[in-house]
Amino acid sequence: MNRRSFIRAGAALSTTGAGFLGYAVLLEPHWLEIVRRDLPVANLPPELHGATLAQVSDLHACSYVDERYLTRSLERLKALAPDIVTFTGDFLTWELDQRNSVKIALLKRVLSHFPQGRLATLGILGNHDYGTNWRDATVATRVAAVATESGIRVLRNEVASVSGLDIIGIDDLWSGRADTMRAFEQRANAAAIALCHNPDGLDELPWEGFSGWVLAGHTHGGQCKPPFLPPPLLPVRNRRYVSGEVAVDRNRTLYISRGVGHLLQVRFNVRPEITVFTLRLGSQ
Repeated sequence: MNRRSFIRAGAALSTTGAGFLGYAVLLEPHWLEIVRRDLPVANLPPELHGATLAQVSDLHACSYVDERYLTRSLERLKALAPDIVTFTGDFLTWELDQRNSVKIALLKRVLSHFPQGRLATLGILGNHDYGTNWRDATVATRVAAVATESGIRVLRNEVASVSGLDIIGIDDLWSGRADTMRAFEQRANAAAIALCHNPDGLDELPWEGFSGWVLAGHTHGGQCKPPFLPPPLLPVRNRRYVSGEVAVDRNRTLYISRGVGHLLQVRFNVRPEITVFTLRLGSQ
């Protein structure tokens, strides 16, 4: 290779690298996918067969997630008029500074665009909603209050009955406040779907008496996934829990959302998502 060819090759590599970086930093983090799929639920009431249940997760409203992107994403879901809307944790990222009122004001603006389900709008908290070190109950109370003001009923080890379907909301695992058994005691119907922010909760919490689907978030799908390889950074102990449908055991199946927001503005091969399920009568 002569000097001129070497320079051309180097320039081509530099251009390719810059293009790849630009895609991963500027395009894919804001390239939201609306995922549509069926959700078979055992004992589903006939009136809910064919109804839509949307899952939104991991908004991570903060100074470094584009507010316009978040509101556009929520408006896209609102236009679909889902029957039930669920949120599976991490409304915001509680940054380590003193501008707490600014963060709460930002969250209020974002959640003013949150779609309201025709039948119910429900959510749970994630680890970031518990502030520093995931243990600040005061932060969680403020976040839950903003969500409630925005029309989202926040379930903290509680059950909401929606036309004969129990939506079971488990509090956050890392906060130390998750209590599945307390929630299950409030069951009123045979049909049920659970919300649990951290997929590790499927292994680390008791689930006796529950069969069916659990909707989770937390992982962001790893945000970056090399082709044919697992994502190198995944905030769960169980490395099977990445994204999409995961069979936990004979009785339980996870659906892990890739989430809407991000912690670092970079995604590759892991587009952000909002999921719209069509409820079907089934064996799960």
